[in-house]
Amino acid sequence: MENQNQNKEVNKLGGMIFVGFMFVGIASGMYFGHVAVGTLAGMGVGFIASAMYRSEKNK
Repeated sequence: MENQNQNKEVNKLGGMIFVGFMFVGIASGMYFGHVAVGTLAGMGVGFIASAMYRSEKNK
């Protein structure tokens, strides 16, 4: 049961990492005038960071 709760917390924080990078990408895209590129870059970095966090925590 404790392992399930820990996995839920890891997944929740991993999702928050993804969303955070996505918003940073959107903001930087708006700043530089290329929102689509910034959003895709933020999502790409967010997926990678989220996967790295989840794999570290699930060891």
